[in-house]
This record gives sequence, structure tokens and C-alpha cells, in this order.
Amino acid sequence: MLRATMSTIPLPFRYAHLFSLYPFQKPLIQVFSQPRKITTTATRLFSLKPLAVSSPIRNYGDERIDPTYLSCSMPHKNPLKVAVLVSGGVDSSVALRLLHAAGHSCTAFYLKIWFQEDFENYWSECPWEDDLKYAKGVCDQVDVPLEVVHLTDEYWNNVVSYIIEEYKCGRTPNPDVLCNTRIKFGAFMDAISGMEFDFVASGHYAKIAHASTEQLDEPSILELSKDMVKDQTYFLSHLSQAQLKRLTFPLGCIQKDEVRMLAKSFNLPNQERKDSQGICFLGKIKFSEFVARHIGESEGIILEAENGDYLGNHRGFWFYTIGQRQGLRLPGGPWYVVEKDTKNNVVYVSRNYFSVDKKRRLFRVGSLKWLSGLFPKQIDELQCKSDRCWCTSKCSFSIVL
Repeated sequence: MLRATMSTIPLPFRYAHLFSLYPFQKPLIQVFSQPRKITTTATRLFSLKPLAVSSPIRNYGDERIDPTYLSCSMPHKNPLKVAVLVSGGVDSSVALRLLHAAGHSCTAFYLKIWFQEDFENYWSECPWEDDLKYAKGVCDQVDVPLEVVHLTDEYWNNVVSYIIEEYKCGRTPNPDVLCNTRIKFGAFMDAISGMEFDFVASGHYAKIAHASTEQLDEPSILELSKDMVKDQTYFLSHLSQAQLKRLTFPLGCIQKDEVRMLAKSFNLPNQERKDSQGICFLGKIKFSEFVARHIGESEGIILEAENGDYLGNHRGFWFYTIGQRQGLRLPGGPWYVVEKDTKNNVVYVSRNYFSVDKKRRLFRVGSLKWLSGLFPKQIDELQCKSDRCWCTSKCSFSIVL
């Protein structure tokens, strides 16, 4: 299925070398169970020998797993070496156990992505220590080694600072789209490129259809998850073919409630843990506070879009997103942000966002990403999905190029 995302922003030239590695102040990769110092230059990193991986352990009752739960874990292939991204949450933990149950040799990786000693941040509020504790507990159950990968500089340079600059321009890029493309399946893949893994896996709700070994030139296809509520293909929509061909998502064939059920059957230490929400580097800090810390505040006015009536003041247009309803604190609502004048620092709102006469018949999409890497032959009608689509979560549209 072809997909166009409505909040995509073209990348500036300065990120053309996005996936290159740079010298770090801290070790890039450390073994969790036996911390060691690793020379931090990229040249030395790639000269490391492949990490030892676990041999599948089948004595915990793998035979009781319904084969349909393993259908996205490539059980039909020879035992593979798989790098599994774990976060300490239930989804990535179940993904790890399913791959292990399918007979593959797994190494788990936890990404430590936010900490700068010379920069005031809220690392103390981010529960990374709990995350790492749970991840280690899950890995210990089946003797899977766990590695900690430091990608803090990449995360700051390629995600956080980019978001700040875009907010200054009045745009609101999606942090998850950026993190998946640039960090989880970008800088991380670069960091383990010398370790000879067959695939990289995570707990995302999506499916990837890979070409057969006889058709390696054919593109890998990103497909919707079985669980349409949890589906995360939107957040993976900017991945390249080079990235897709190296990925597998074990949860793409499973409903969320079944994942919870599997977590209990595996007796995972985090089986009752709630799903994480928001961006980890913020922890308990609101995103608006983070924006204020980096961009500051500048008082402007709020006007009603239909008649230009003055409704109140705001702290800066960068605190608002088109379609936003919460946090406006205006009487007589509900009010919705419908436009931002970034030059004059004016925010326009409306109470008639969903009225019949405001029905949207046209919208503009930028930076189209063809997941196949090629321009499609049939583009008369496409389906789109956005995290802030104003019509429905999915809608058909015609495209004029």
C-alpha cells in the first residue's frame, strides 16, 4: 500500500550525511553484564569482532506457542542472527521472546539516547534505569546477552535539535518518525554494521514482506499490522529500502491483547507494566516546558479565524499545532487552532472546525516517500494515514503531480 504522510518536512542539506558516525565522548557500545571500555572512534568500532549471541533455549515450553504467533518471526528460515531492540516495555520483550522461540540467535540492545553532561536536561526524570532493569530481567530468562548502545549525540543532533528548529519555523515534525528513521534504524544500524547480524527487530506493530531469495532485487514492502488500532506504519513511513530490507517486526501478526497474553505465558517480569507514552527524554516534563527552555516565550495574540475578533494572548506560536484543541484555555469552546502567522506571531482559532461548511476537499502533501524506492505506476487513488489527519484516520484522495 502506498502511503503519503501529511506532516512530513523535507530534510535540510546539513543532514545529508545523517547516518555517518562521529567520535564520542563516551563508549558507543557497552556489554551490560560486563561493562568494558571501548575505543570510541568509528574506525575502532567497526574492527570489533562480532558479539557472541545466544543459542536458542527451547526448554521453557516453546512448543506451546501457537504457530500463528510466530508467523512474523520468520520461523521457516534457517536460524538467523537477530539484533533485537528492547526498551524494557512489554512489546519489545514479547518480540524478543517470539524470535527466540522461532529458533533464532538473538542479542538484545538497549539504546541510551539522552544525556549531555554540559547541557541542562531532565535525564533524572526519565525512568531509564527501570527500563534497563526490566530489559535485563527479560533477557536473563532465556540467557540472551544485552548490550547498551550510546547514541546520545546522534539523538540530540538529528532529532532534538531538528525538532527545535522546525518549531521555530512553525512546523511540528513527529519525533517518532525522526527517531525511527535516524536513530533506531539509522545510527544504530550503522553502529552494528560490523557485527554480521541478519536482521534487526523491534516491537513495532507493522509487517514487512521481504522478497524471496530468488528475487532479491524486488523491494521489501511495509504492510499494515494485524492490530489496526496499534498499527505504527505511519511512524515507519520514512524508512528507506536499505533499512526495510534489514528489518523484521514479530508483532505485526498479533493483536495487542494477545501480546499481553503472551507476556503472561512467558512470565515476563514486566508483564503488568503500562505502555510508555510520550518522549522519554522529557520524562515527567511537559513538552511545552521543554520548548520554552530552548526557544523561549514571545507574547502574541489569538484571533478568531472567521471574523478576526481578539480572544486573548499566547506565549508564542511555536507552542501550538494546527488542529490542536487542548491547552487553549479560551471560554465558549471547544476551540481549534486552524492557522499560525509566524511572521506576526498570531494564532488563529475556530469553533467550527468540523462544521459542514468547513469540510476539507483539498490538502497539500510534501516530501512524498515511495517505500518501494520507485515512482508507482498507479496513483489515481491512494490511501493516507496521519497522526493528525483532519478528516479521518484514513482517507482516500486523488493526487496531482
